Amino acid sequence: MFEILSTKTIAPDIFEFEVKAPEIAAKACPGQFLIYRLHDRGERIPLTLKDWDVDKSSVTIVFQVLGKSTLELSKLQPGDEIKDILGPLGTAPSVKKYGTVIVVAGGCGAAPSLPRARQLKEAGNYLITILGARQEELLVCELELSQVSDEIYITTNDGSKGTQGFVTTKLKELLESDRPIDYVYTVGPPIMMKNVAATTKPFGVKTECSLNPIMVDGTGMCGACRVEIGGQTKFACVDGPEFDAHEVDFNLLIKRLDTYKSQEEHASEHYKQMCAHSKS
Repeated sequence: MFEILSTKTIAPDIFEFEVKAPEIAAKACPGQFLIYRLHDRGERIPLTLKDWDVDKSSVTIVFQVLGKSTLELSKLQPGDEIKDILGPLGTAPSVKKYGTVIVVAGGCGAAPSLPRARQLKEAGNYLITILGARQEELLVCELELSQVSDEIYITTNDGSKGTQGFVTTKLKELLESDRPIDYVYTVGPPIMMKNVAATTKPFGVKTECSLNPIMVDGTGMCGACRVEIGGQTKFACVDGPEFDAHEVDFNLLIKRLDTYKSQEEHASEHYKQMCAHSKS
C-alpha cells in the first residue's frame, strides 16, 4: 500500500498528489511514468511523474479527472492509501548539450515536462519554454517552469494570459528568428504534439515527444500501448514513452485513444450516480 502524503488542486479538475514510494523515488528518472491501481477492483492507469524526493521517499504525480478511475482517485485525502503503484516505467531518455532547446508543454503535459526541462538545463542547454492551455486557470506548473527556464512564453486559446492562440504560433516565430534552435521537446495533448512536429519538420529541428497511449500492464506484455513509429509498431511502455515526433503516426494514436471513450463516459456517470445515491 502507498500512503498519500498530501493533495492539492492546482487547476479545475487537475490534482497534485505526493505519495510515499521510497523504492520508486530512489530510481526515478525524467521521462518515466507510473501505473497505479487504486484497489482490488480498480483499473490500471498510467500517470506521469512530476517530481520525486529521495530524502522524503516520495513521488509527486499530477493528473486530470477524465474518467471514473481518476475521479475516484481525486476524492482521496492525505492518509488514504493506493493499493498498487508500479514504476518507474519506460526508458529513461538520453540527454546532452544541444545548445538552444525549446520545451513545448500543454495542459497536464506541463507536469512531466518539468523534470525533462530541469534535465536539459542541467546539461548546459539554453532553455526556452512555451506553456499553453485553453485558459489561464488551466495553466499547470507555470511557476516551476519559469524558475528553470531562461525564457518562458505563455499562450492561451482565449487570450486570458500571455499571447492568444496556440503554442505552435510562438514556436514558429522562434524557429523563424535569427537564433538557431537545436532541439525541441514536447508533451501534452496528442493533437498539440502532432502540430508541434508539423511545425518543426520543415526547419529540420530534432523533435522528440512523450506519448500517452492506452496502457494496461506497462511492461510490454499486453500490447495495448502500441504505436506506429516510422512505419514500425512500437510499445510506448518499453520502447518509449519518448519518440522522434517526426516519425509518430499521430492520426492512429488519436484514433486509438478514442476507442473506449463511450465506455469511459458511462463508467464515470455510473460512479457519480452511485456517489450521489450513497449521500442521499
